[in-house]
Amino acid sequence: MWFAYVAFFKILFDGLFAARVREVEQLPAGRAPLASLPEKTEAAPPPKVEPVVPNNDAALALLALFQREGRLIDFLEQDIAGFGDADIGAAVRVVHEGCRRALRTHVTIAPVRSEDEGARVTIAPGDAAPEQVTLTGNVGGKGPYTGTLRHRGWKATSLSLPEAAPGHDAHLLAAAEVEL
Repeated sequence: MWFAYVAFFKILFDGLFAARVREVEQLPAGRAPLASLPEKTEAAPPPKVEPVVPNNDAALALLALFQREGRLIDFLEQDIAGFGDADIGAAVRVVHEGCRRALRTHVTIAPVRSEDEGARVTIAPGDAAPEQVTLTGNVGGKGPYTGTLRHRGWKATSLSLPEAAPGHDAHLLAAAEVEL
């Protein structure tokens, strides 16, 4: 009984063993050339693939544009805890205007979902790629899901960054300024 149990699972999970058993089963009675059947060989390990180091120059170029047009890095690096709301609001307007101008000049964006925020939407399996819609709240089962659209999402449809000059260091986001 134990052998039958072991053989069942070996056949179920070992394709080469199952093929060998099938060949033996189809031989005429009294003939079982087990020695001539191929032995199970270990598969060669998959070749090691070195990870590709991403080129971050485009991201750094966009960050440099946000700094140049809206002083974004200056704003984010500033400790604003000691400033009043009016001062912060005035600074945010300048940063917002400049960064928005840089974004609209160099990136074309579109919403992921076309419905208005707050609208009831139904997401059926296969409607959207999983990375395009994040389900929140009481998520269970396989769908379809019906809920309220809280954020339409954004996707870039085009990107046009200025071409870097030869020898340009993309890591230099803004040069230091020295007044003489």
